[in-house]
Amino acid sequence: MALNHTVIAAINSVAILLSIPIIAAGIWLSTQADSSCLSVLQWPIIILGVLVLAVALAGFIGAFWRLPMLLLFYLVGMFLLILALAGLVVFIFVVTNSVGPGHLAPSRLFLEYDLDDDSGWLKQRVQGSYQWNRIKECLSSTNVCSDLNQTYTSAQDFFNSMLSPLQSGCCKPPTKCGYTYVNPTNWISPISVTSDIDCMLWSNDQKQLCYSCSSCKAGLLANVKREWRRTDLILVLTLVALVCVYIIGCYAFRAAKTDEIFRRYKQGYT
Repeated sequence: MALNHTVIAAINSVAILLSIPIIAAGIWLSTQADSSCLSVLQWPIIILGVLVLAVALAGFIGAFWRLPMLLLFYLVGMFLLILALAGLVVFIFVVTNSVGPGHLAPSRLFLEYDLDDDSGWLKQRVQGSYQWNRIKECLSSTNVCSDLNQTYTSAQDFFNSMLSPLQSGCCKPPTKCGYTYVNPTNWISPISVTSDIDCMLWSNDQKQLCYSCSSCKAGLLANVKREWRRTDLILVLTLVALVCVYIIGCYAFRAAKTDEIFRRYKQGYT
C-alpha cells in the first residue's frame, strides 16, 4: 500500500508540473497586443491552470500523508478540470475555424484581410461600437504600428515584408485605396479616393491610422486565430498528458484501496 501511495504522490507531482504550460499559455496570450486588447481567453486559461495546480497539490498532500478525503477530492476535481480543459480546446478550435484567410495584394508579399470573410462568435466580439472602441483605444496605446517605422526605411522593403495580420489591417490603408507610401504609417491620399469606407477612414494621425477600419477588425481576428491555435496546440498536448496521468492515478488509488481492504481483512482474521 505504501508503494501505491508513493506512485500516487509521484503522479500528482507530474500533474503539478503539467499545470505550468497551461498557466504559461495564458500569460503568453496576455502579452500579445491583440489577445490582450480583446481580453477573452487569457484569464480563463490562467485560472484553469491555477486550479489544476491546486487540485494536483491537494492530491500530492493526500497521497504523501495518506489522507483518503484529499485523494478523493483530487480524483473528482481533476476529472472535472479535464472535462473543462477539453471543452476549452474544442471551443478554441470551433471559434477560430470561422475566421477567414487573408488575400494577396498586388505587388505585395503580405496578406490583407476582409471582415466579410469572417463569421461566428469572434466576429461578433468586434462588431459592437462599444466593444470596438475599447479595443481600438487599447491597440492605439501599443507599439504594434510605431515599430514599423523603425523597421522599414524604404517602400520596397515594406512591400516585401511579412507583416502580421494586425499590422496589415490596422497600420496602413488597404492597397486597393491607391495611397502613396511615405513611411509605414504615413501615406499620401490619392486625388480621388474610392468609395470604400476603409479608404475614407484612414488617417495619418498616429492615434487613428486605420483602427476604425473593417480591415483592422479582420486583421485582429486573423492574428487572434494564429495565436489561439498555437495556444490550443499546447492545451491539447497538456490535456493528453493529464488524461494519462489521471488514468495511472486512478489505477494506483484503486490498488491502494484494495491493499487496505486486504490488510483489514487479515487483521480481522488474525
